[in-house]
Amino acid sequence: MSQTRHNSVQIQGQTIFYREAGDPDKPTVLLLHGFPSSSAMFRDLIPALADEYHVIAPDHLGFGQSGAPSVDEFDYTFDALTGITLELLDTLGIERFALYIQDYGAPIGLRIAARHPERITAIITQSGNAYMEGFTPFWEVLFAHAGDRVTHEPEVRKLLELDATKWQYTHGVPADRLPLVSPDTWTLDQAYLDRPGNKEIQLQLFFDYKNNLDGYPGFQKYFAEHRPPMLIAWGEHDEIFGADGARAYLRDLPDAELHLLDTGHFALETHGPEIAALIRDFLGRVLA
Repeated sequence: MSQTRHNSVQIQGQTIFYREAGDPDKPTVLLLHGFPSSSAMFRDLIPALADEYHVIAPDHLGFGQSGAPSVDEFDYTFDALTGITLELLDTLGIERFALYIQDYGAPIGLRIAARHPERITAIITQSGNAYMEGFTPFWEVLFAHAGDRVTHEPEVRKLLELDATKWQYTHGVPADRLPLVSPDTWTLDQAYLDRPGNKEIQLQLFFDYKNNLDGYPGFQKYFAEHRPPMLIAWGEHDEIFGADGARAYLRDLPDAELHLLDTGHFALETHGPEIAALIRDFLGRVLA
């Protein structure tokens, strides 16, 4: 089994941490995590893929082990995080890659794909939204906050506390699978969120999220025109990005492979071996 290597590099004057495993001469798979996690969410998936693939999983700026400059020192937008991710790929000499997107990883990864379709070999989406159908009532307060930060910030801040972090991991998970969800997940995420200044970073990204919706038509045009091979492995009971958002991909990518799993938002925690098997089968066919 290929061991995971833990590295960091300076990008735009900021420290970007990334996990890496596998032979760089093999096809690359780029894993992009979501909120409020880090590349730690891929801790089991990385070794499950690394015998056949070169796997890279960075921590976005403000998350995990990457740098977390204050909101006064860095303009936290999804465009800015996309720019850093592209520079990381260029610094590491990664030209072409399959893309795994989850939650925040979707607007970052799909910006890259739409701008540089020639670099994308395949896409795996796990609660990585690109359609309006995917939004659930969970988002109502976030979109209200985007329109009026002062009024709605107290309520939105509740999403940065332990109960909300734990809920993200446990909601939608069948009772018989709950013991598979390690409490280390929400404990680690909360420790990162509780660092001085980090909640302000997250509030800024909450505020910017509405701008991702402007990119959806471009993402959908990219799907329809370039037809990237697509694997959809999505928690059917996800109350953050609903299953309708998974089904919506089939509108522009009718050949996409759709798998709705009996779980919630962090499907890797309960269905890691199943998702790894789906990915290995999928990439083994489309990259052959």
